[in-house]
Amino acid sequence: MALFGTDGVRGLANGPLTADLALTLAQATAVVLGQGRIASARKAAGKRLTAVVARDPRVSGEFLTAAVAAGLASSGVDVLDAGVIPTPAAAFLIADIDADFGVMISASHNPAPDNGIKIFARGGVKLPDVVEERIEQAMSGEKLLPTGGGVGRIRRFSDAEDRYAIHLLSTLPHRLEGLHVVLDCAHGAASGVSPETFRDAGAKVTLIGADPDGININDGVGSTHLDRLAAEVIRTGADVGIAHDGDADRCLAVDADGNVVDGDQIMAILAVSMKERGVLRSDTLVATVMSNLGLHRAMADHGIAVETTAVGDRYVLERMNEGRFSLGGEQSGHVIMSRYATTGDGVLTGLHLVAEMARTGKSLAELASVMTVFPQSLVNVRGVERSRATDPDVQDAVARATASLGLSGRVLLRPSGTEPMIRVMVEAGTADEAQRIADELAEVVRG
Repeated sequence: MALFGTDGVRGLANGPLTADLALTLAQATAVVLGQGRIASARKAAGKRLTAVVARDPRVSGEFLTAAVAAGLASSGVDVLDAGVIPTPAAAFLIADIDADFGVMISASHNPAPDNGIKIFARGGVKLPDVVEERIEQAMSGEKLLPTGGGVGRIRRFSDAEDRYAIHLLSTLPHRLEGLHVVLDCAHGAASGVSPETFRDAGAKVTLIGADPDGININDGVGSTHLDRLAAEVIRTGADVGIAHDGDADRCLAVDADGNVVDGDQIMAILAVSMKERGVLRSDTLVATVMSNLGLHRAMADHGIAVETTAVGDRYVLERMNEGRFSLGGEQSGHVIMSRYATTGDGVLTGLHLVAEMARTGKSLAELASVMTVFPQSLVNVRGVERSRATDPDVQDAVARATASLGLSGRVLLRPSGTEPMIRVMVEAGTADEAQRIADELAEVVRG
């Protein structure tokens, strides 16, 4: 089974994800990413490579960071330890200081016992599959293991958070004075920098989920648990609520009445704004196959094309890079603004969403009304192989359902990439109709 998943290496800390694995993975990363043209030239000039290492606040991140740093330093790589910062901050810093690569220790929105290792190449970009495969192969090969002065140093990246905050503020098209924002930081990596940056941008800030203790990350708070944020927005009379996940590469929102504004709606708001301001490249948005039909309709109404990719922010980013597009993302809240970031950035997205409220003088509910959300039902059919999705009986049922929906909905069958399961997604004019058709198709898939 492949070590790397859709977003790095992830698993139960001290289960499959041990300190030994982290150290060996770091050593293999130094071997593979030290072979590039620029890295080879630096080594030929007698210079050591440099890597940024960061983590979210879950307790296992402490020993995993130590193991990664040890693996890199023992391979002759100088390590800058940025401490607890968001994943997009780590990506930004790699590019900002021209580091050779970087490693983020985080399991994103997963519960505290899990952890993960995400590797970024030069420029703060995620690795393509082929490079991940080479790293995995290198784990059983020879290590670098220099001696004497060739051993890498480990130093604290003392101004990491400040550099990132200054960068975020420099991107804003409008300040946030006059707006009251409730921030839910998921007891995660953004608990320090997100409140600081929103306040520096002029907003009044109320905080929840901003007291990480190493084990409470994502525990009933953050972008996967929006009830508490909605209640706090209503209780305080705030204008908007912004929710991050554990490593702050996601952003979801709630309006002043506590209604959820998801990633599709956020992308719709930002796309329309960017087109109006002449900064939406090629008047195009990149989204995944899971994005709501309402997003496609809204973009068509505003003369904005939608490019569609497989699920996963890495695939969104690949298409954005290919087409040189400036905005893309996922319904889950991964939003990529390529002018300012190389990956989904929840703090950046939240700032720009609230800045659009300030620029237009409109409430979030008014801005979100640009898009009508089609009711969506998702049924996970477990215990079936991927090939079942292409079975003639299943395909015939999908065709019949699609014909019955006409222009008022759609059907999507998507095999899981990690387990024997097929996801059945149906959008329709009503929630009842979507659920009925999804259940009927799920029964056909079960066979």
